[in-house]
This record gives sequence, structure tokens and C-alpha cells, in this order.
Amino acid sequence: MSNFDLSVLFFLQLAFILGICRIVGALFARMGQSQVVSEMIAGVIMGPSLMGAFFPSAQAYMFPKASNTILFAVAQIGLAVYMFTIGLEFDVNLIKSRMKSALSISAAGIIAPFFLGGVIALYLYGRPEFFAPSASSTEVILFMGASMSITAFPMLARIIYERGLAGTSLGTLALAAGSLDDAAAWCVLAIVLASFTDTPAFAATAIGGGVAYVLVVMLLGRPLLARLGKIVEREGRMSNGMLAVVLSLVMLGAWFTDYIHIYAVFGAFIMGIAMPRGLFAREVERLVGPMTTTFLLPLFFVYSGLNTKIGLVNTPALWLLVGAVIFAATLGKGFACWAAARLNGESNSDALAIGTLMNARGLMELIILNIGLERGIITPTLFTIMVLMAIVTTLMATPIFERVYRRVPHAAGAVPGTVPDALL
Repeated sequence: MSNFDLSVLFFLQLAFILGICRIVGALFARMGQSQVVSEMIAGVIMGPSLMGAFFPSAQAYMFPKASNTILFAVAQIGLAVYMFTIGLEFDVNLIKSRMKSALSISAAGIIAPFFLGGVIALYLYGRPEFFAPSASSTEVILFMGASMSITAFPMLARIIYERGLAGTSLGTLALAAGSLDDAAAWCVLAIVLASFTDTPAFAATAIGGGVAYVLVVMLLGRPLLARLGKIVEREGRMSNGMLAVVLSLVMLGAWFTDYIHIYAVFGAFIMGIAMPRGLFAREVERLVGPMTTTFLLPLFFVYSGLNTKIGLVNTPALWLLVGAVIFAATLGKGFACWAAARLNGESNSDALAIGTLMNARGLMELIILNIGLERGIITPTLFTIMVLMAIVTTLMATPIFERVYRRVPHAAGAVPGTVPDALL
């Protein structure tokens, strides 16, 4: 197809993707599921697993391989801006208020699934249907450990705020543990990706560059960025010119971390953490949040869905492996976080709620898996198995949380069923 044909098709793809995501979202909303879950499933529906199986001609026309480059490029923009907003929501004060418990739960939620992911990686290592032949045992252990350790912090935060629990002990602890978990997992992933290079010197450059980027942005950039926050506070709004500056910085950070072979979203996430809070953060969310989550992110779910081929899981042994991965993920994340919360004196219902929320993977997991597939670490078969795990653990979160915590009263001042603009 010519570039003109691809550009014309792209607009049709956008309309189709947004329409399917909204339809699936409406159906799953009736079951109490979030838009994130429905978009994950919508992506699989539009891929070769379902649409390609039942309507192969239509799927081939709507998503030709030549169009994948465009989808990937636009999806990366959406991911970078989205991870920037996640960094913008990273509240250090939450962590300070529940430091001991949050650290314990976060550590348990990383160490246990990382260990179990490493065990699974060792079991599968050397089998070309799961990992690239060039991948070393250390690489596959690190990648599987990191991918099993991630938490869907945006979904966790959305559930907490929707249920009016943001000001409660449970809400504060869950948000603090989830944000710590996510930040730590992304740092681990950055180190893991930096190590997947041809030479130790190149890996050292990538890791050193990542550390330098964090130090420069946090120690030098943050005080300078604070001036932007004061300007917004003084004027009462964010101008278009300032928004352009902010987005330019996000793209610059994303470019640098991608350039040093870590990943673009890491640079955007750190840039978000360095930005001012208060009105500045609320204005950024107001201006870019809806466009990012409603328009750009669905493209990433579809891109992931195009790489998810359930037909590759075609033997009882592979389906048994899917079950084992889901069990290990739930045991390592949900049970470990529950146990850590109980050891820190939390009630059983609060501990169960925290374990359930921390066990959801959602969009964060898909980002990691796409990185692994793009970098040639994992095969489409293992990618599909891990996507199924991400969908199942994310689907579990809302109904189990509702069952465990349905009798908890809403926090004072919160309106049930509403979500702050920052999380839409």
C-alpha cells in the first residue's frame, strides 16, 4: 500500500477502534469492569485471535501489516503522555504518611512475584517457542520477574477514588504501596532493558545514562520546573504556550531514554514526577488527560491485540502453562501483599482489598510485554500467555474488591461512582 492509502486507512482505523472500544466498554461496564479492562479485551477482539479467525478478510483489510508502523508510532506518543500523567500523580506525601507499611507491601509485591517469575523462566528457558535463542538465562529471569511484578497503579487509583476511599487508611496505604511498587518495577525494568545489549560497555552506558537522567531531572530540573507551577498559580490557568513547553520536555525525556535503549515511557514517567503539583498538575490533566486516555491509548491496546494470537496456545500443555502463570502471578502478588499487610497490623478485609488491587496488572503489563516482544526477548506464544494472565488478573480485581469491601462506607466528602479528572 502507498503512503497515501495508509493515511486514508488510518482514519478509518481510528473510527473503528474507538467505536469497538466504546461498545465493549459499555458491555463490560454493566459487569462492573473498568474501561481499561474492556479496552484490553477489545484489542484482543480486533486482533487475529477473534476478528482474524471469524472475519479474516475484514481483519486483513482493516489492519494490514503495513499499517502497524503508524499504529505503533501514534501509540507510543499516547503511552509517553500517559506515563507522564502517571508520574504527575505520584504523591510523595502519601508514601511518607504510611512509609513502613507501604514499603513492606511494595517489597512483598515485587520480591515474591519476581522470584516465581524467575522460576517459571528457568523452567521455560532453552525452549525456542518461548524465548529468543539469543537470550541468556539471566535475561529471561530478569524479564519474567519484572513482568510478573508490575501493578496496574492507574486502575488501583481509579478504584480507590471511585469508591470514595482516597482519604481512608485503606486508600492511603493502597495508593502509597501501589505507587512505590510501580516506580520500583519501572526502575527494575529500565535496568533489565539496559542489560539486554550486545556489550557490557553499552549496557553500562545505558544504565549510567538512565541514572544521570534521573539525577539531572530531579535535582536540577525540578527546581526550575517549580517556577512554571508558580506562574500557573498566579495566572489561575495554564496557557497553550506553557503546555507546549511541558509536552516538549516530555518528548525530550522520552527521546533520551529511548535513545539510550531503556524505553521512552521511563523518561516520560520521571519527567512527570519532577513536575509541580497543585493547580499545575490539575491543568495538565485537564488539557491532555481526556485526549490521551480516550483517543490515543486505545491504539496501544489494539497494537497489543494484533500481537496476541490465542491460536498459538493450542495444546493442553500450553493451557496448563497459562493456568500455572496465572496461579503464580496471583500467589506472588495478591497473597504476598495480603500477608505483608496483615503482618503490619492491617485488618483482614483491608489486607484482602490491598492484595486484590495490587494483583491487577492492566496496561502496565501490556507495556512491558510489548517491550519484550519488540526487543526480541520473548516469542508471540509467551506474549499471548502473559497477555492472558494480565487480562485475568485485571478482571479479578474489581469483583473481588467489591465482594471484600462492599460494606465499607464512603469517605467523607467523596461522591460514590465519581472519578477525579486526573484519573479519567
